[in-house]
Amino acid sequence: MKAQIRPALMAILIFTLLTGVIYPLVVTGVAQLVFPRQANGSLIVRNGQTVGSGLIGQQFDDPKYFWGRLSATSPFPYNAVASSGSNLGPTNPALLEAVQARIAVLKAADPTNTQPIPVDLVTASGSGLDPDISVAAALYQVPRVARARGMSETAVRLLVDQYTQGRQFGFLGEPRVNVLELNLALDGIKK
Repeated sequence: MKAQIRPALMAILIFTLLTGVIYPLVVTGVAQLVFPRQANGSLIVRNGQTVGSGLIGQQFDDPKYFWGRLSATSPFPYNAVASSGSNLGPTNPALLEAVQARIAVLKAADPTNTQPIPVDLVTASGSGLDPDISVAAALYQVPRVARARGMSETAVRLLVDQYTQGRQFGFLGEPRVNVLELNLALDGIKK
């Protein structure tokens, strides 16, 4: 039995060092050298202050800002420590209630808007942290944001176009708009 325990303990020690120490240090070092911005969380810095990450959504509910997807994380929205979806199926009455509540909020914020409400404005993403919305969701909000900021809809629409990101690698996913970056750009406009 002693003949088997010693090699087993040595294997545990060697593989712990290889996979638990050396490999993570090498991967972290390469990431810091090759992709430092991404390795550090894709942080967005304005005037020396970190205002968020381009990868994690934030809560916006002021009419002068574009609103992102709902977040199902707990105990508060966009909690990066508790990434999760709601796990509510399409026949679950709680999902229907949440969607109807969000529709009511959107209609109350912009009662004159008669466009169909894009689905990503009334549902949460799988992670609950999605920083992006569809172009349709951004365009739906243009009249409200323009009115709240005293800007023309054309100027706000041009800003949405400017911050629209295409499909990844030209063919993956759909065009999208990062809500935080768009809202920061709006805040940067001088009247």
